[in-house]
Amino acid sequence: MNQDNNDRINHHFEENDASLAALDISASDSIDDEILDTFYNRNHLQSVMMATLDYIDEHIKNGLTLPYFEDIDAEQWQEKSKGLDIYITDENEARELNLEAREKDYPTNILSYPSDLPAAIIGLMPTLPLGELVICHAVVVREAAEQNKTVTQHISHLLIHGVLHLLGFDHELGQAEQDEMESFEIEILAGLELPNPYV
Repeated sequence: MNQDNNDRINHHFEENDASLAALDISASDSIDDEILDTFYNRNHLQSVMMATLDYIDEHIKNGLTLPYFEDIDAEQWQEKSKGLDIYITDENEARELNLEAREKDYPTNILSYPSDLPAAIIGLMPTLPLGELVICHAVVVREAAEQNKTVTQHISHLLIHGVLHLLGFDHELGQAEQDEMESFEIEILAGLELPNPYV
């Protein structure tokens, strides 16, 4: 993936943060620093990602299986720190990526690229890579206005949605899968004191 400005914004969490070891954020040159500072600041993204991972960890204790990580022992999953990459881009690149990944010729709000590593490899790694989320900021802003919500609220929902995709949940497989994924999102957002996006 072309990340012309990969070093412009790159955040690492403290090593003692057990659930999410590293959050790497990069952006295309077309995304200015003010957008990054306003909508993609570390503290906000950290709180959303931690809430998502903590929620999933609790459900794993109760028997939830993660489709993309089902070969990894539940204890190993919970003990390993996690890594996530986020890339913010414009409509032109988002359209190209969506066409390449999903054969859909339009820019979409978020794309997820799971790490897709074999369990044996993940077992050897100190940090479990979840994958990468690509966010099209212009689409997010437009959708937030259409849905009468703040951009920050919409980003929060999309990040949760994207991480669930990276874990293997997929609302496009059928109604049961859609209901499960939406219920996770609603409950995680409620824990962050954010409204249900589906009403």
